[in-house]
Amino acid sequence: MKLSREYLTALFLALGLILMGGCTVASGQKSAGEFVDDSVISTQVKTALIKDDTVRASEINVETYKGEVQLTGYVSSRAAANRAVELTRQIKGVTSVRDDMQIR
Repeated sequence: MKLSREYLTALFLALGLILMGGCTVASGQKSAGEFVDDSVISTQVKTALIKDDTVRASEINVETYKGEVQLTGYVSSRAAANRAVELTRQIKGVTSVRDDMQIR
């Protein structure tokens, strides 16, 4: 059976589209670039917390998703929590800060 050139072209085009669909990012997932950006933001926040004398960085966990930073953990005072939020807001790329820290 002889396959026509048009049939083969259509077949390869369909296969290419199917394979390219597997490379797209599903809804709710981060692309590689977003993952790197979020990792950089988290690192910069953690560095700012370590450098500050008011905050004990070891008490605070930092997670970033698409520029939104979530701070969790147990801190010694409300002043320390407020300072952590303030420092986080100063980092380039931070779109919002969720303060989920608890006071001991």
